[in-house]
Amino acid sequence: MKRLIKFWSLLLAIGPTLIIANGEPKLAPAPPLGWNSFDSYGVYLHQEAAMENLEAMGEHLQPYGYEYFVIDNGWFGEYALKPGTLYAQEKHAHDVRINKYGHVIPSKVYFSNGLKPIIDRCHELGLKFGIHMMRGIPRKAYEQDLPIKGTKYTARDIAETNPKLNCTWCTYNYGVDMMKPGAQEWYDGLVQHLADMGVDMIKYDDIVPYPAEVEAVAKAIKKTGRPILFSLSPGNNADPNAIDSFQMANMLRVTQDVWDEARYIDDCFDAWRKWTGKETDNFWIDMDMIPFGQLLMMSPKIELEGAIHLAGHGYRRWSQYSQDQMFTFITMRALSASPLMVGGDLPTMDGFSLKLLTDPDMLACNQNGVMGTLEYEGDEIEVWKSQEKESETSGWVGVFNRSDRLKTFTVSKELLGLNAGSDVSVFNIWQGRKLYKLQGKSEVEIDVNPDGVLFLRYE
Repeated sequence: MKRLIKFWSLLLAIGPTLIIANGEPKLAPAPPLGWNSFDSYGVYLHQEAAMENLEAMGEHLQPYGYEYFVIDNGWFGEYALKPGTLYAQEKHAHDVRINKYGHVIPSKVYFSNGLKPIIDRCHELGLKFGIHMMRGIPRKAYEQDLPIKGTKYTARDIAETNPKLNCTWCTYNYGVDMMKPGAQEWYDGLVQHLADMGVDMIKYDDIVPYPAEVEAVAKAIKKTGRPILFSLSPGNNADPNAIDSFQMANMLRVTQDVWDEARYIDDCFDAWRKWTGKETDNFWIDMDMIPFGQLLMMSPKIELEGAIHLAGHGYRRWSQYSQDQMFTFITMRALSASPLMVGGDLPTMDGFSLKLLTDPDMLACNQNGVMGTLEYEGDEIEVWKSQEKESETSGWVGVFNRSDRLKTFTVSKELLGLNAGSDVSVFNIWQGRKLYKLQGKSEVEIDVNPDGVLFLRYE
């Protein structure tokens, strides 16, 4: 209990405050916590649903340290809708809204009141507002040859039109050739435009393969003078050799989009192996969103001739993970110090999911900010360990059963890497903090469910 009180006191003390080190603000001294609209609304979030999720976040997640409310792709898109509904009749918008400088502005279809009421309410609640952006410059700006604010250059002077260097899954934008005059000024003006809107976080998509543009956005953010968290996506092909550029941001996606199927858990374990130890106290390895609760609210499964497949993965549903898979998923996120970005619909979120997302032990492990290391692997069991920063004798261990059969695992002080002569208390977090005492050479055998995990705290 003393440890939990200490954790929550520290969390409340840090809150939205910036940590200053070497003269530079640190926006992410621990893995960022928040909500992102993509898993639950795809690219079709509308203003009513946004406000409902914002209020639910303030009620259910903010008291536990979650602070970033993030609207994902599509917020600037003009969609054709099914008559009398808010459901899109097209996967991607047929048009995007931009201003006279080519900067994207809110959709009239889904945000007829603009984003200001949502941003203002977000700040009233003490939360931070995040927005999704696609790398580059709108093709619409290129077609209209719009000016780059504050320069003599235009969109056609800087756009990279080579198809091999442009996004294939979202064609709103061309990339930017950072060797061209006016390229940095484009990003400077665009990011300042977002800062003026009140944006506190930018999730930049399709940018990981282009380190020069990562650096351009980072420089542009710094020029605004506004503290803006910078998140990079997507990451399934992220190049570890570009780590210096990536570390100019605060979060790096290292997986493809993660959904509610076992194979995505496997992807996350693979990414964990690849990126272990690359985190810092202002840069975090991001394993994508948490697909708990209701998903794809704007993609009803309707068997109609000519029906289109909308953005996302599948149709409206509750998360398909079993409870054991959910235990595994959230324990992995805690031990890997991944940012926790909830993806499901918050107003309808089920109690079990909320319990996992707000568990004090899970959050303490995650906010400890130490990416766990693989300590043992064999017989389809993996043991990952994260030591508490300020202690040599306490931390967390995850014993993951990667098989479809019940396993029995022996917990010992040797497993925990502790002195054989010391007495150790081990708490089984997901079983009501059940206590085991390890004294001398004692051991304890614990069953691990198929696809399940033992999440242990030792001290």
